[in-house]
Amino acid sequence: MSKLKNKWALVTGASRGVGKQVALGLAEQGCRLVLHARKLSNLEPLLQELRGRGVEARGVAAELSDGAQVDAMIDGVLRDLGGVDILYNNAAIQAPWREAHSTPSEDYRRVFEINVIALVRLCDRFLPIMVERGWGRIVNVTSGIENIRELLPYSMSKAAVDRYVRDVTPSLEGTGVIMSLVDPGWLRTDLGGDKAPNAVETCMPGALVPVLLEDGAPSGRFYRAQDYRTDLAR
Repeated sequence: MSKLKNKWALVTGASRGVGKQVALGLAEQGCRLVLHARKLSNLEPLLQELRGRGVEARGVAAELSDGAQVDAMIDGVLRDLGGVDILYNNAAIQAPWREAHSTPSEDYRRVFEINVIALVRLCDRFLPIMVERGWGRIVNVTSGIENIRELLPYSMSKAAVDRYVRDVTPSLEGTGVIMSLVDPGWLRTDLGGDKAPNAVETCMPGALVPVLLEDGAPSGRFYRAQDYRTDLAR
C-alpha cells in the first residue's frame, strides 16, 4: 500500500501538461486531490476521469497573478480541509520571446507574480500547518533554463524559486516536512513549445520522486525528472 494513500495533495496548474501528469500519478498513489486551474471548466475533463476511477478529487480556480484570488483559494482549502499534506507548485508562465535588453517591466511583474509570489504565498500558508502536523511534502517546479537573454523574466523567476527553497529548508530539519525542487525537463507543452525534445509523459515517474521521499530525507534537494525515465519515448 502506498505511503501516500488518502493524503490530500494540492497541485497547481493541473488541467494540462506537467500538472496533469502529476495529478494522475498522485491518484495512482492513492492521494485525494485538490486540483487548481485558472477556470474550473478547464479541470472538468480531468476531474471526470479521476472520479470515474474512484479518486476523490475537487477543483479550485484562481488567477495566480491576482493576490486576492490566491488568498481566497487558499482560504477555501483551509476552511474545507484544514490544510493539505502535499503541495505541488507546478503552475508557471513564460513571457514572450523578446530581443535582448528590450523586455518591458510588465513582463517581469506578471511572471514574478505567478511564478514566485503566488508560489511563496501557497508555501507560507500551508507550510506551518504541515509542520504542526509533523508531516508534509512541498515540491516547487524549477527549470534548467540558462543563458537565454530573450527569456530572462522566466529564468530569473525560477532562480528566485530556487533561492526561496534553499533559504527556507534549513528550518525544516526534524519537522517531518520536506521541501524540494524538481526540473521536469524541456517538454512539448504549451510552455515548452512544440520544438522541445521530450514528450510531456517523460516527466514521470521522476516528477513524483520528491513526493515519495522517505521520512527524514533532506530538504532543499534538486531533482531532474528526466533522470528517472523508464522509457526512450520522444
